[in-house]
Amino acid sequence: MSPPTKSQQWVLREKPYSEPVLGGDESTFALNIADIPALKDGQVLLKTLYLSNDPAQRAWISPLAQAERLYLPPVQVGEPMKSMGIARVVESRNPNIKPGALVTGNPGWTEYSVDDGANVSAIDPHPGLPETHFLGALGLPGFTAYYALTQIVKATSKDAIVVSGAAGAVGSMVVQIAKKMIGCRKVIGIAGTDEKCRWVEKLGADVCVNYKSSSFKQELTKETEGFVEIYFDNVGGEILDFMLTRLAMFGRVAASGTIANYNRDSDITGLKNFYEVVTMRLQILGFINIDWVQHLPEVRAILVDEWKKGNLIIGDESEMVIDTEFANIPKIWMMLYSGGNTGKLVTKLKE
Repeated sequence: MSPPTKSQQWVLREKPYSEPVLGGDESTFALNIADIPALKDGQVLLKTLYLSNDPAQRAWISPLAQAERLYLPPVQVGEPMKSMGIARVVESRNPNIKPGALVTGNPGWTEYSVDDGANVSAIDPHPGLPETHFLGALGLPGFTAYYALTQIVKATSKDAIVVSGAAGAVGSMVVQIAKKMIGCRKVIGIAGTDEKCRWVEKLGADVCVNYKSSSFKQELTKETEGFVEIYFDNVGGEILDFMLTRLAMFGRVAASGTIANYNRDSDITGLKNFYEVVTMRLQILGFINIDWVQHLPEVRAILVDEWKKGNLIIGDESEMVIDTEFANIPKIWMMLYSGGNTGKLVTKLKE
């Protein structure tokens, strides 16, 4: 059977100032058919099977993004939308990558893609662990949690920690690593529904608070009585602002994401309590996981070992895999910004 010569792809049609538009004349994305170039020596042809849905993708298409201030080049109008994913090798001119292999890589929102081989990594299967977890708990989200806790805020058993977005891909692993591997004295999660909060507590959080509750600030104030040493911030916005008032002297903030502002380019929420940083000598520590990504294989091995010991919960509840048509890729991605997922949100493309 000859390899395909055409591929569907979602390209950026217009950079959105607020929430991306998914239809009509003002649509943010456009569905195109593109030619697949012939492979050169060292390259592989990939068929996308799963796509990773990550909040940071929104920053890559922001009209306010400055290339010199981003850790990755932004997506330009007319280019395929970027995304990590899992793919099958259809054809290979790379002696180290065999046809039929299952790999993680960066295929983007494309049906087929060509890679030079440097950006793909073969998946080493583990019984009982579906390959999709290599985009979540055993991929960059789990790695991000481990990296930030151990290398950025240097969490210890003496620390209490609050985790926002605790039911998400990164937050759910932060909760588990902080409580079960580091042994933090108290772990407090923040999530968007009572159901999600109960799941976060099942993961190991001492308590989880629903930020959509009318009594949210009162509950969080009660749970942080005496103040906490660490805030792991996945959301930014008003919750970050409030948490500046709940940190102990010399407290540390791991600034992982600002999803509260990702669809607010024209109306970004600022901070009113920033003076707390001065009076309480706080540290707000920004980080990007690619700065330490060479350690991904060893961190993955650590997390797999902890899972085998029963210390980490990595299962069906840790991810939401949605089986869908290629045409629905943007709609699934947008679920991230409405709180529609628990754990890692993965798009599975129907074959």
